[in-house]
Amino acid sequence: MHDDGTDHRERFAEEARAERPDLSLLCLLLGAVADPSLDEAGLDAAQIELDRLAGLIPYGVKGPHEWAAALAALLGGRHGFHGTSDDYQRLESSLLHTVLQRRRGLPILLSVVWIEVARRAGAPVYGVALPGHFVVGFGDPQEHADLDAQVLADPFAGGNPLTGMDAELLVVEATGAPLRPEMLSAAQPLDVVLRILNNIRSWASGRPDRTDVALWAVELSLLLPSHPAKLRYERAQLLLQRGDFLTGAAELDAYAEVVAAVEPETAQTLRGRARAARARLN
Repeated sequence: MHDDGTDHRERFAEEARAERPDLSLLCLLLGAVADPSLDEAGLDAAQIELDRLAGLIPYGVKGPHEWAAALAALLGGRHGFHGTSDDYQRLESSLLHTVLQRRRGLPILLSVVWIEVARRAGAPVYGVALPGHFVVGFGDPQEHADLDAQVLADPFAGGNPLTGMDAELLVVEATGAPLRPEMLSAAQPLDVVLRILNNIRSWASGRPDRTDVALWAVELSLLLPSHPAKLRYERAQLLLQRGDFLTGAAELDAYAEVVAAVEPETAQTLRGRARAARARLN
């Protein structure tokens, strides 16, 4: 019988509240909730693989450009980590342990692989959460006031270097608006994890038969110290969809309390829906 993921959820919540959350561990624990076959040995094996890849980077690499080139040669070239449009249709493209096995994934998961391998090797690396397309940067993000000074690479494209114009085009294509300087700042681990969970929720939203995936993705998001309050409402809706009227009603009431001070009419509507949900139990 599979573990119900409770222990993994508790560890996820604990790590999310750590002083310095471990990005790779959070991503792997997320994967363990998604995939009950991923046990402790599997979690360890994934961390060992990240260590192994880091050990393959040549000794003596210096400077952001050299680090970016070394990672591209190792991960994009020698080991074939990259992504294609098909990867957006697969849940495993958002799970770190399967991305390490398949060497395919979404931009943000491939970037996590790059960040974690590079960090272990001593590189000055950080994630860059461009709208619609996550990439990695090398060097000190605080020193790069202008776009052309940053050393950026696109793991989804095998580690192709990104010029300032390339990054600008990615943002324009995704949003229709120009790139803003704050978009180039270093992404924090919990923000990366929330974005991964948002991707999973988006994947599940187009698949009515996968409310199970949507539910655990919402519930993990709620375990993060900072998250949108409206996720409580989303969780309630999913519980009701899945026939758990009592828990769904309780969540509607809890969300009503959150919004009551600023949106009293909305709170009243939510409480009415909670009563209707409980009535379905009679």
